[in-house]
Amino acid sequence: MEIYKLQYPTNVSIAGNNQYSLALGFFDGLHKGHFEVIQQAKKKAEELNIQSAVMTFDPHPSHVLGDGKNKVGYITPFEEKCRLLRLMGIDALFVVTFNPQLAALTPAEFVEIFIKRLNVKHVTAGFDYTFGTKGSGTMEEMENLSDGLFGTTVVGKVIDDAQKVSSTRIRQLLANGNVEEAASLLGRNFRTIGTVVHGAKNGRKLGFPTANVQPADSSILPANGVYAVRFSFDDVTHDGVCNVGIKPTFNDPNVKEAMVEVHVLNFEGDLYGKEVAVDWIAHIREEKKFESFDALIAQIGRDKQLAESILAKTH
Repeated sequence: MEIYKLQYPTNVSIAGNNQYSLALGFFDGLHKGHFEVIQQAKKKAEELNIQSAVMTFDPHPSHVLGDGKNKVGYITPFEEKCRLLRLMGIDALFVVTFNPQLAALTPAEFVEIFIKRLNVKHVTAGFDYTFGTKGSGTMEEMENLSDGLFGTTVVGKVIDDAQKVSSTRIRQLLANGNVEEAASLLGRNFRTIGTVVHGAKNGRKLGFPTANVQPADSSILPANGVYAVRFSFDDVTHDGVCNVGIKPTFNDPNVKEAMVEVHVLNFEGDLYGKEVAVDWIAHIREEKKFESFDALIAQIGRDKQLAESILAKTH
Protein backbone atom coordinates (compact mmCIF):
# COMPACT_ATOMS: atom_id res chain seq x y z
CA MET A 1 0.00 0.00 0.00
CA GLU A 2 1.38 3.37 -1.03
CA ILE A 3 1.00 6.13 1.57
CA TYR A 4 0.76 9.75 0.39
CA LYS A 5 0.91 12.54 2.95
CA LEU A 6 -0.83 15.64 1.64
CA GLN A 7 -1.01 19.12 3.13
CA TYR A 8 -3.01 22.05 1.85
CA PRO A 9 -1.96 24.51 0.51
CA THR A 10 1.69 23.45 0.07
CA ASN A 11 1.51 19.81 -1.03
CA VAL A 12 -1.54 18.32 -2.74
CA SER A 13 -0.12 16.28 -5.59
CA ILE A 14 1.06 12.73 -6.27
CA ALA A 15 3.33 11.21 -8.87
CA GLY A 16 2.02 8.92 -11.59
CA ASN A 17 -1.15 8.61 -13.63
CA ASN A 18 -3.12 6.15 -11.50
CA GLN A 19 -6.86 6.54 -11.28
CA TYR A 20 -8.61 5.85 -7.99
CA SER A 21 -11.81 4.62 -6.45
CA LEU A 22 -11.73 6.53 -3.17
CA ALA A 23 -13.28 5.79 0.23
CA LEU A 24 -13.65 9.11 2.00
CA GLY A 25 -13.87 9.62 5.77
CA PHE A 26 -11.93 10.04 8.99
CA PHE A 27 -12.24 6.30 9.72
CA ASP A 28 -11.20 6.31 13.38
CA GLY A 29 -11.80 2.81 14.65
CA LEU A 30 -12.23 1.25 11.22
CA HIS A 31 -15.46 -0.27 12.55
CA LYS A 32 -18.10 -2.27 10.68
CA GLY A 33 -19.62 0.86 9.13
CA HIS A 34 -16.22 2.04 7.87
CA PHE A 35 -15.45 -1.44 6.62
CA GLU A 36 -18.60 -1.37 4.48
CA VAL A 37 -17.62 1.98 2.93
CA ILE A 38 -14.09 0.78 2.16
CA GLN A 39 -15.27 -2.55 0.75
CA GLN A 40 -17.72 -0.74 -1.56
CA ALA A 41 -14.88 1.49 -2.80
CA LYS A 42 -12.67 -1.57 -3.32
CA LYS A 43 -15.44 -3.33 -5.26
CA LYS A 44 -15.89 -0.27 -7.49
CA ALA A 45 -12.13 -0.19 -8.12
CA GLU A 46 -12.29 -3.77 -9.33
CA GLU A 47 -15.28 -2.98 -11.58
CA LEU A 48 -13.49 0.02 -13.12
CA ASN A 49 -10.07 -1.69 -13.17
CA ILE A 50 -8.48 1.18 -11.22
CA GLN A 51 -6.67 1.52 -7.88
CA SER A 52 -8.51 1.37 -4.55
CA ALA A 53 -7.74 4.20 -2.15
CA VAL A 54 -8.71 5.57 1.24
CA MET A 55 -8.51 9.24 2.27
CA THR A 56 -8.24 10.05 5.96
CA PHE A 57 -7.29 13.12 7.95
CA ASP A 58 -4.74 13.76 10.68
CA PRO A 59 -4.96 15.05 13.35
CA HIS A 60 -8.58 14.78 14.43
CA PRO A 61 -10.41 18.09 13.79
CA SER A 62 -10.96 18.49 17.53
CA HIS A 63 -7.19 18.92 17.93
CA VAL A 64 -7.23 21.91 15.56
CA LEU A 65 -10.59 23.62 15.91
CA GLY A 66 -11.99 25.22 19.05
CA ASP A 67 -9.96 25.87 22.18
CA GLY A 68 -8.25 22.48 22.21
CA LYS A 69 -9.82 21.46 25.54
CA ASN A 70 -12.09 18.80 24.04
CA LYS A 71 -9.61 16.78 22.03
CA VAL A 72 -10.91 13.43 20.85
CA GLY A 73 -8.58 10.48 21.49
CA TYR A 74 -8.02 7.87 18.79
CA ILE A 75 -9.67 4.46 18.82
CA THR A 76 -7.20 3.40 16.15
CA PRO A 77 -3.78 5.12 16.07
CA PHE A 78 -2.26 5.82 12.66
CA GLU A 79 0.09 2.82 12.49
CA GLU A 80 -2.71 0.44 13.43
CA LYS A 81 -4.98 2.05 10.84
CA CYS A 82 -2.32 1.44 8.20
CA ARG A 83 -1.95 -2.20 9.26
CA LEU A 84 -5.68 -2.83 8.98
CA LEU A 85 -5.96 -1.11 5.58
CA ARG A 86 -3.10 -3.24 4.27
CA LEU A 87 -4.96 -6.34 5.44
CA MET A 88 -8.01 -5.10 3.51
CA GLY A 89 -5.90 -4.97 0.35
CA ILE A 90 -6.12 -1.20 -0.23
CA ASP A 91 -3.71 0.10 -2.87
CA ALA A 92 -3.21 3.69 -1.68
CA LEU A 93 -3.76 5.75 1.46
CA PHE A 94 -4.03 9.54 1.27
CA VAL A 95 -3.33 11.13 4.66
CA VAL A 96 -4.44 14.77 4.61
CA THR A 97 -3.16 17.12 7.30
CA PHE A 98 -6.15 18.72 8.96
CA ASN A 99 -5.33 22.40 9.48
CA PRO A 100 -7.27 25.70 9.57
CA GLN A 101 -6.62 26.29 5.85
CA LEU A 102 -8.19 22.93 4.98
CA ALA A 103 -11.12 23.59 7.31
CA ALA A 104 -11.82 26.88 5.47
CA LEU A 105 -12.18 25.31 2.00
CA THR A 106 -15.62 25.51 0.42
CA PRO A 107 -17.14 22.21 -0.74
CA ALA A 108 -16.37 23.14 -4.36
CA GLU A 109 -12.74 23.93 -3.52
CA PHE A 110 -12.37 20.67 -1.61
CA VAL A 111 -13.69 18.65 -4.57
CA GLU A 112 -11.45 20.47 -7.05
CA ILE A 113 -8.28 20.02 -4.99
CA PHE A 114 -8.72 16.64 -3.28
CA ILE A 115 -10.89 14.73 -5.74
CA LYS A 116 -10.38 16.00 -9.29
CA ARG A 117 -6.71 16.93 -8.88
CA LEU A 118 -5.88 13.47 -7.49
CA ASN A 119 -7.47 11.73 -10.49
CA VAL A 120 -10.27 10.16 -8.47
CA LYS A 121 -12.86 8.49 -10.71
CA HIS A 122 -15.27 7.31 -8.01
CA VAL A 123 -15.99 8.48 -4.45
CA THR A 124 -17.63 6.30 -1.79
CA ALA A 125 -18.65 7.67 1.62
CA GLY A 126 -21.21 7.14 4.35
CA PHE A 127 -24.66 8.71 4.18
CA ASP A 128 -23.74 11.27 6.85
CA TYR A 129 -20.32 12.26 5.51
CA THR A 130 -19.80 16.02 5.15
CA PHE A 131 -16.91 18.07 3.78
CA GLY A 132 -15.88 21.68 3.24
CA THR A 133 -16.10 24.56 5.68
CA LYS A 134 -18.18 23.73 8.78
CA GLY A 135 -19.19 20.46 7.14
CA SER A 136 -21.46 22.28 4.72
CA GLY A 137 -20.97 19.85 1.82
CA THR A 138 -23.06 16.66 1.58
CA MET A 139 -22.67 13.61 -0.64
CA GLU A 140 -25.56 14.92 -2.76
CA GLU A 141 -23.53 18.06 -3.34
CA MET A 142 -20.46 15.93 -4.07
CA GLU A 143 -22.35 14.37 -6.96
CA ASN A 144 -23.48 17.78 -8.21
CA LEU A 145 -19.89 19.06 -8.14
CA SER A 146 -18.50 16.11 -10.08
CA ASP A 147 -19.06 17.66 -13.54
CA GLY A 148 -19.29 14.10 -14.82
CA LEU A 149 -15.61 13.48 -13.98
CA PHE A 150 -16.27 10.96 -11.20
CA GLY A 151 -19.10 8.84 -9.86
CA THR A 152 -20.38 8.59 -6.29
CA THR A 153 -21.69 5.87 -4.00
CA VAL A 154 -23.43 6.62 -0.71
CA VAL A 155 -23.38 3.82 1.87
CA GLY A 156 -26.38 3.68 4.18
CA LYS A 157 -26.46 3.33 7.95
CA VAL A 158 -24.90 0.13 9.30
CA ILE A 159 -26.96 -1.13 12.25
CA ASP A 160 -26.00 -3.27 15.24
CA ASP A 161 -28.53 -4.00 17.99
CA ALA A 162 -30.97 -1.49 16.45
CA GLN A 163 -28.43 1.34 16.68
CA LYS A 164 -26.04 2.94 14.22
CA VAL A 165 -22.48 1.66 14.37
CA SER A 166 -20.36 4.73 15.10
CA SER A 167 -17.02 5.78 16.56
CA THR A 168 -18.87 7.83 19.19
CA ARG A 169 -20.78 4.77 20.34
CA ILE A 170 -17.57 2.71 20.53
CA ARG A 171 -15.86 5.42 22.59
CA GLN A 172 -18.75 5.37 25.06
CA LEU A 173 -18.62 1.59 25.35
CA LEU A 174 -14.89 1.71 26.06
CA ALA A 175 -15.41 4.48 28.60
CA ASN A 176 -17.77 2.05 30.38
CA GLY A 177 -15.28 -0.82 30.16
CA ASN A 178 -17.50 -2.77 27.77
CA VAL A 179 -14.75 -4.09 25.52
CA GLU A 180 -16.87 -7.06 24.45
CA GLU A 181 -19.61 -4.96 22.83
CA ALA A 182 -17.00 -2.57 21.41
CA ALA A 183 -15.42 -5.59 19.71
CA SER A 184 -18.81 -6.48 18.22
CA LEU A 185 -19.05 -3.03 16.58
CA LEU A 186 -15.42 -3.00 15.48
CA GLY A 187 -15.58 -6.47 13.97
CA ARG A 188 -12.43 -7.38 15.95
CA ASN A 189 -11.05 -6.89 19.45
CA PHE A 190 -10.21 -3.36 20.54
CA ARG A 191 -6.42 -3.03 20.40
CA THR A 192 -3.92 -0.76 22.15
CA ILE A 193 -0.47 -0.49 20.64
CA GLY A 194 2.50 0.88 22.52
CA THR A 195 5.97 0.39 23.93
CA VAL A 196 7.05 -1.45 27.09
CA VAL A 197 8.66 1.00 29.50
CA HIS A 198 10.17 0.80 32.98
CA GLY A 199 7.77 1.13 35.89
CA ALA A 200 7.90 0.95 39.69
CA LYS A 201 8.16 -2.88 39.53
CA ASN A 202 5.38 -3.22 42.11
CA GLY A 203 3.96 -6.23 40.29
CA ARG A 204 7.28 -8.07 40.60
CA LYS A 205 7.30 -7.37 44.36
CA LEU A 206 3.84 -8.94 44.61
CA GLY A 207 4.86 -12.04 42.65
CA PHE A 208 3.08 -10.97 39.45
CA PRO A 209 5.61 -9.16 37.21
CA THR A 210 4.01 -6.88 34.66
CA ALA A 211 4.90 -5.22 31.38
CA ASN A 212 4.18 -1.49 31.63
CA VAL A 213 2.83 -0.35 28.27
CA GLN A 214 3.09 3.27 27.14
CA PRO A 215 0.20 3.61 24.63
CA ALA A 216 0.63 5.37 21.29
CA ASP A 217 0.09 9.13 21.48
CA SER A 218 -3.53 10.33 21.84
CA SER A 219 -4.98 6.81 21.84
CA ILE A 220 -7.87 6.09 24.20
CA LEU A 221 -8.05 3.34 26.80
CA PRO A 222 -10.98 1.43 28.25
CA ALA A 223 -12.27 2.31 31.71
CA ASN A 224 -9.98 1.68 34.65
CA GLY A 225 -10.18 -1.92 35.78
CA VAL A 226 -8.90 -5.44 35.23
CA TYR A 227 -9.26 -7.24 31.91
CA ALA A 228 -8.46 -10.53 30.21
CA VAL A 229 -6.21 -9.63 27.28
CA ARG A 230 -4.01 -11.00 24.57
CA PHE A 231 -0.51 -9.56 24.43
CA SER A 232 1.50 -9.63 21.19
CA PHE A 233 5.12 -8.85 20.37
CA ASP A 234 7.64 -10.18 17.83
CA ASP A 235 4.77 -11.91 15.95
CA VAL A 236 3.96 -14.05 19.01
CA THR A 237 0.75 -13.78 21.07
CA HIS A 238 0.39 -14.64 24.77
CA ASP A 239 -2.57 -14.65 27.13
CA GLY A 240 -2.51 -12.05 29.88
CA VAL A 241 -4.34 -10.23 32.63
CA CYS A 242 -4.18 -6.45 32.54
CA ASN A 243 -4.80 -3.66 35.00
CA VAL A 244 -5.43 -0.21 33.61
CA GLY A 245 -5.64 2.56 36.15
CA ILE A 246 -3.85 4.55 38.84
CA LYS A 247 -3.02 1.71 41.28
CA PRO A 248 -4.87 3.15 44.32
CA THR A 249 -3.58 0.50 46.74
CA PHE A 250 -0.04 1.84 46.29
CA ASN A 251 -1.29 5.42 46.72
CA ASP A 252 1.52 6.79 44.54
CA PRO A 253 0.97 10.56 44.09
CA ASN A 254 3.09 10.48 40.93
CA VAL A 255 0.53 8.31 39.14
CA LYS A 256 -2.11 10.71 37.84
CA GLU A 257 -2.90 9.20 34.43
CA ALA A 258 -4.03 5.65 33.82
CA MET A 259 -1.24 3.12 33.36
CA VAL A 260 -1.47 -0.15 31.41
CA GLU A 261 0.18 -3.08 33.18
CA VAL A 262 0.00 -6.58 31.70
CA HIS A 263 0.92 -9.74 33.56
CA VAL A 264 1.84 -12.04 30.67
CA LEU A 265 0.84 -15.61 31.48
CA ASN A 266 3.47 -18.34 31.24
CA PHE A 267 6.21 -15.98 30.13
CA GLU A 268 9.57 -14.92 31.47
CA GLY A 269 11.87 -12.52 29.69
CA ASP A 270 12.92 -8.94 29.08
CA LEU A 271 10.32 -6.90 27.18
CA TYR A 272 11.68 -3.39 27.77
CA GLY A 273 11.63 -1.25 24.64
CA LYS A 274 9.53 -3.70 22.62
CA GLU A 275 6.63 -2.57 20.47
CA VAL A 276 3.59 -4.51 21.67
CA ALA A 277 -0.16 -4.84 21.13
CA VAL A 278 -2.80 -5.41 23.80
CA ASP A 279 -6.08 -6.90 22.57
CA TRP A 280 -8.81 -6.35 25.17
CA ILE A 281 -10.95 -9.51 25.40
CA ALA A 282 -13.17 -9.19 28.48
CA HIS A 283 -13.74 -6.97 31.51
CA ILE A 284 -13.13 -8.79 34.81
CA ARG A 285 -13.68 -6.15 37.50
CA GLU A 286 -13.38 -2.48 38.34
CA GLU A 287 -10.19 -1.10 39.85
CA LYS A 288 -10.35 -0.76 43.63
CA LYS A 289 -8.17 0.06 46.62
CA PHE A 290 -7.32 -2.87 48.88
CA GLU A 291 -6.73 -2.65 52.62
CA SER A 292 -3.49 -4.64 52.43
CA PHE A 293 -1.01 -6.02 49.95
CA ASP A 294 -2.02 -9.55 51.00
CA ALA A 295 -5.61 -8.81 50.00
CA LEU A 296 -4.39 -7.39 46.68
CA ILE A 297 -2.19 -10.46 46.03
CA ALA A 298 -5.13 -12.79 46.71
CA GLN A 299 -7.37 -10.82 44.33
CA ILE A 300 -4.73 -10.79 41.58
CA GLY A 301 -4.55 -14.58 41.90
CA ARG A 302 -8.31 -14.80 41.40
CA ASP A 303 -8.13 -12.35 38.48
CA LYS A 304 -5.45 -14.48 36.85
CA GLN A 305 -7.53 -17.65 37.18
CA LEU A 306 -10.61 -15.97 35.74
CA ALA A 307 -8.59 -14.51 32.84
CA GLU A 308 -7.19 -17.97 32.06
CA SER A 309 -10.70 -19.42 32.04
CA ILE A 310 -12.09 -16.67 29.80
CA LEU A 311 -9.21 -16.83 27.35
CA ALA A 312 -9.28 -20.63 27.15
CA LYS A 313 -12.84 -20.37 25.80
CA THR A 314 -11.89 -17.86 23.09
CA HIS A 315 -8.96 -19.67 21.46
